Amino acid sequence: MKRLRSLIPTFVMLFLLVVAAGVAVWLWSAGDEMAVQTEAGQTGQATGTGTPAIGGPFALTDQTGKRVTEKDFTGKYMLIYFGFTFCPDVCPTELQVMSGALDELGADATKVQPIFVTVDPDRDTPEVLARYVKQFNPRLVGLTGSAQDIAAIAKEYRVYYEKVKDDSSSDDYSMDHSSIIYLMGPDGGFLTFFPPGTSPEKMAEKIKSLIQ
Repeated sequence: MKRLRSLIPTFVMLFLLVVAAGVAVWLWSAGDEMAVQTEAGQTGQATGTGTPAIGGPFALTDQTGKRVTEKDFTGKYMLIYFGFTFCPDVCPTELQVMSGALDELGADATKVQPIFVTVDPDRDTPEVLARYVKQFNPRLVGLTGSAQDIAAIAKEYRVYYEKVKDDSSSDDYSMDHSSIIYLMGPDGGFLTFFPPGTSPEKMAEKIKSLIQ
């Protein structure tokens, strides 16, 4: 009986781990199902119950200083990541994954436009972005703008970001932000997302299954 009692916490822990794994798989599957539901919908509008309203119009400035909107990318699948150039590790890692996925896509990569949107417009000027994005992929577009511009697109894409104090930074601050890569359709509608830790191979496989 004592042995049985000692094993109960272990069984409970194993049960909870199995449940957590099941929930994670369900969320990933639900994300795929929602992507299918939104494929025929308009930008930022849900076409089925529980479909995330992600994406919408924006007006930003690219790394060449040109003012661009979502209409400039019509007809292309947009692979979008929000971050900042002073990010020490997470942002470079995710941008490398994006670049690796494009390499995996081969000829189909021409259908996909990789985009990096800064959440730190005070430091990430077009000139800074121009030097930054070319380190990852020659086709990567960097977008910045005013604080209001960034707040507007972050709201459309449900992106969290916040300036936080960082004594190790020369500017005394860093940026806390969500780390999700979005795949948007040629009409600007949400298709799917990729959480941190997604491999380039897995990302490319999913993109290939969705692009036409």
